[in-house]
Amino acid sequence: MGKLVYTGKTKDVFALDNGNYMLKFKDDCTGKDGVFDPGENSVGLTIQGVGDVNLRMSIYYFEKINAAGINTHFVSADLANTTMEVKPAKVFGKGLEVICRHKAVGSFIKRYGEYIEEGADLKAYVETTLKNDALGDPLVTKDGLVVLGIMTDKQYENLKDMTQKIAQIVAEDLLQKGLVLYDIKFEFGYDADGKVMLIDEIASGNMRVYKDGEHIDPMKLSELFFA
Repeated sequence: MGKLVYTGKTKDVFALDNGNYMLKFKDDCTGKDGVFDPGENSVGLTIQGVGDVNLRMSIYYFEKINAAGINTHFVSADLANTTMEVKPAKVFGKGLEVICRHKAVGSFIKRYGEYIEEGADLKAYVETTLKNDALGDPLVTKDGLVVLGIMTDKQYENLKDMTQKIAQIVAEDLLQKGLVLYDIKFEFGYDADGKVMLIDEIASGNMRVYKDGEHIDPMKLSELFFA
């Protein structure tokens, strides 16, 4: 397995002898009072088998994204041990989340509801937030990221382009299953040469999906996805 270097909320990270890392997916989920909520910042419950389905969905999409020529950290996976081998990557700043919104919903409507109707098309709108539980993951603009020294202008443009392309791959795939992607959250890092790459996972808890106008719970989405 390698040497444990980080214990996360939903995954543990091990350093491998070949210079890569191993992610061990766990059955712990973020939530509150025993209710699953991907937006929460603390582990709220354990759901048997959730690590397995998150890994399966991640493998499925990482292989599609790699095949499209988009840079990711994915190397291989071992379903028997619920692990994924990944290339080393540095995070931007202390961690950056990138959201691609196809439809207006959630926090977007809370902020801008006086200007737009819920469910309106957003044409792959991209927003970035700094990972900081205490501050509620504050929004940050491209100019902010550059002036704070978190990334370069070019890295941001690459990140935005990759975000929109990856979200489109996921959206088109879900549409074939009769599912509509409203928004999806990604994490990015960069390699030793400063090249941007998609990291972390691509699982149901990171996306908001609707079917026939109804929001699909992440656990239900996983069931529908692998049905």
